[in-house]
Amino acid sequence: MIRVHISILFALIAASVCAQRPVRFNNETADTTIITNTLIELEKLGNENPQKLVAEAAKKFIGRPYSAGTLEGTPEMLTVNVDSFDCTTFVETCLAMALTIENRRSSWHDFDYNLEQIRYRGGNIDGYPSRLHYISDWIVDNSHRGILQEVTDRIARADYMVKTIDYMSSHRDAYKALTDSANFAGIKNAEIGYRSHRFPIIKPQNLKTADIREGDIIAITTAIKGLDVSHIGIATVINGVPHLIHASSKAGKVISDPLPLQEYLRKNRLTTGIRVIRIK
Repeated sequence: MIRVHISILFALIAASVCAQRPVRFNNETADTTIITNTLIELEKLGNENPQKLVAEAAKKFIGRPYSAGTLEGTPEMLTVNVDSFDCTTFVETCLAMALTIENRRSSWHDFDYNLEQIRYRGGNIDGYPSRLHYISDWIVDNSHRGILQEVTDRIARADYMVKTIDYMSSHRDAYKALTDSANFAGIKNAEIGYRSHRFPIIKPQNLKTADIREGDIIAITTAIKGLDVSHIGIATVINGVPHLIHASSKAGKVISDPLPLQEYLRKNRLTTGIRVIRIK
């Protein structure tokens, strides 16, 4: 109870600060209306089960179009778009919804504050490099601040990968923002902490139905050099079997994938396993 009261206090203070910051909307009137209406619907579920809130938020956006690069723009500022998603913005949006309800708040200003908390290092925007571009960095930063917890090595037999995560600086031409030397230097600096980074994974063959809960965040790890995670989504359990709700580039929209999660993982030869993260 004390933790809840403290979180409400911080939300009130920080939401006031956030409201004064510029926000880049796709369509401000439509987006704020959708956010408010979705929060009102989620509020009816109560705030005692944040995992359920994450999953229910995800289901609200099934069918929304897939769109890459929606966060790119100059200058870097909080971008809010609930009309279309890539895999990461979809997960962040659902998490921000759940956190807002967990904090007993229900306005789009509070949602914006929580979205910034999740998306940026230390919860504060400070240019392009402050965005948590790598999922490993995203997990570490949000776990350190008590927003998320990784449970990969607690719920199943875990193996470990050791990778140097430097895909962005190694593929500078693929990122328009990295033509700016300051942005490039900032990304290189962020990558320093992830040289020979060790992290747990559950290989597809070791995954059991009982390991995954409704509302788990599923980060799919990859064999691609320099990259830790290639895709991310939210688990839903259908007839006792985990599936993935995700913004699918192949389907062109947010879907509840018809394939069971284990089968979905096995179809991609570059997939090495999953990491499982839960909202606290």
